[in-house]
Amino acid sequence: MAIQDYIDDTARSVAFLSRVPVPQRHFIGHDGRLSRAVRAFPLAGILIVLPAAALAALLSALHAPPLLIAFATLAAQVLVTGALHEDGLSDSADGIGGGRDRESALAIMKDSRIGSYGAVALILSFGLRAAAIAALATTLTPSGLGMALLAVAAASRTAMVWHWSLLPPARQGGVAASVGEPDGGATTVALASGILLAAALLLPHGGVLSLVLALVLAVAAVIAFNRAALGKIGGHTGDTIGATQQLAEMSVLFALALAL
Repeated sequence: MAIQDYIDDTARSVAFLSRVPVPQRHFIGHDGRLSRAVRAFPLAGILIVLPAAALAALLSALHAPPLLIAFATLAAQVLVTGALHEDGLSDSADGIGGGRDRESALAIMKDSRIGSYGAVALILSFGLRAAAIAALATTLTPSGLGMALLAVAAASRTAMVWHWSLLPPARQGGVAASVGEPDGGATTVALASGILLAAALLLPHGGVLSLVLALVLAVAAVIAFNRAALGKIGGHTGDTIGATQQLAEMSVLFALALAL
């Protein structure tokens, strides 16, 4: 694996997963496909969440109220990502929850308007994540809190690749289909590096139990969501990939709040 190729893949992954501007030199000769670049999703997730994690650590060091830390952290993440993953969660909830059949579910997911399922999903996502981050802020040191948030970032972006690789495209003209399917080798690298990065970031500040519980809940969430997506729309879309990140993030934060 050439270092420069991996750097380019990381830059392309950051551009795909966030609103962070990336130098054009990383896209010279690139055809727009992410089949190989997904191997860098875990590292890209860490880079994307780094400003929010730093803010959380700083506010914790200043003894800010836990809920203030939590919501400020989530606000920083949304500013960097442009709420891409939250949008995917909302659209997926509306389509899978409210669609009568495959065609109606996919049509709902393309509609920019938000429905009751999507609104409830967003409320639960922000509420659960904020509560978990606030709990972690009371038990971890400032540096431990920051590292835990980076571990969550790596794990949740790894879950995206896993979901993407396991299901076929639900529609041929969608965003996910247009950028290609994850290569088998790239998927393996993403899964291995994501787990290793999450472990390296989390274990110095938490026990093995917290890591195992976080991975188990994340895996369970992805498997359950995969079944729901496959049953209702027949595969993945860009929205379900984003929704997977949100579900994994909620699951990992929930586990860490329980175990730490």
